[in-house]
Amino acid sequence: MRTLQRKAAGTSSPDGERALFQDTVAEYLWARDVAGLSPRTLESLVEPVLQICSLYDTIPWRLTPRDVARYFAGPGKAPKHSTTRSKITFDGFFAFLEQRYAGEILRSFGAAVESPIDAFNRPRHRGDFGLRIPPSARATREFFASWRESLNTARKYRVGARDYVMSKLTYVSGVRASELCGVRIGDIHWENGQWGRFLVRGKGSKGSGPREPEAFLFQRGATCCGGTSKRSAESSATIPATLTHRCSRPSECRARLPRSTCPPRSTCPPRSTCPCRRHSCRTPSEGCSRPHPSST
Repeated sequence: MRTLQRKAAGTSSPDGERALFQDTVAEYLWARDVAGLSPRTLESLVEPVLQICSLYDTIPWRLTPRDVARYFAGPGKAPKHSTTRSKITFDGFFAFLEQRYAGEILRSFGAAVESPIDAFNRPRHRGDFGLRIPPSARATREFFASWRESLNTARKYRVGARDYVMSKLTYVSGVRASELCGVRIGDIHWENGQWGRFLVRGKGSKGSGPREPEAFLFQRGATCCGGTSKRSAESSATIPATLTHRCSRPSECRARLPRSTCPPRSTCPPRSTCPCRRHSCRTPSEGCSRPHPSST
């Protein structure tokens, strides 16, 4: 996509142009901070832009495709994945400029905002800067309730029930959609744990080792199909009130866990379903949000 704008005569000084550049960087970080990104991620989003501009002592909308190609072939040359990531972040910043500042920059400085990452090496995907507000808990409950009521009139009841259960499991457990695609009906085990588990075959973690391939299900997950299993009904009546409090520190979590629910580690069989061996709680609002120390 090329910007169909004609260059006009500049009407502002270079100092004003640099001041606007600093303002755009700050607003870009604010816009991305709305998505809940970490400070380190926010810093990496503008790092390639600042490096290229400092190298050529210019403003982003004054850069040309030749300048960018020279940078990535010289000072900015890195392994392929790093170079691709830098191009994506650089092109994402220009997508932000095109959407919010293209008209102002053209009128003030006579420069058409067009990404110097041209069609030959431009990444396929570009960022979407629309504000996405998640639905409220009430709206989510109403959505699943209406969906469940419509299952009786579905053209294919089994297909509709399958889609409903898998979608509800995604909401309850917090599992990635890519991981949920590999889940089968036989992978759901209501008899394991407090309210059941289902096997998850995910990408794991390359840095800190593999994770337990079992996702935690709470009482909401056990009742999403219209009933509560016998095990979950019995355990829900005897669950200590201390376990429903969200712990802020591992020591607090360890102190709140009753001894009766946490047998010695030596007595736990391999792949145990003991509550203290669960790797994490998938929904912090219904339990501890930190992994238990004995699970590491």
